[in-house]
Amino acid sequence: MESITYAIVLVTVKSQAEAEAIAHTLIQAKLAAAVSFTPIQSIYTWQDQVHHKPEWQLLIKTRWEHYEAIATQVQALHSYEVPEIMALPVMAGSPAYLQWIDEHTCATPSS
Repeated sequence: MESITYAIVLVTVKSQAEAEAIAHTLIQAKLAAAVSFTPIQSIYTWQDQVHHKPEWQLLIKTRWEHYEAIATQVQALHSYEVPEIMALPVMAGSPAYLQWIDEHTCATPSS
């Protein structure tokens, strides 16, 4: 998706502390301009059982080119065996906000 410049990366974690740790790491590495997180309720299948648990959903605002580096960082910090790490392309946004993302993320992703 080379024509896509910006992305929202979704990550679900088990606690607010884990959400904050991942968010701080991504912001400090300039892989994300902002990370929002909120408590959610999830129903999912894991190891042939249906689970209903509280979790925290992270919305990571970034450039598309940083997805792989973000995925690597999240995988290293995440407590789940198979964490949710999915990127959604941003098809449009306010020019001022998109410029702000550019200004707060590194030009070349670091691994």
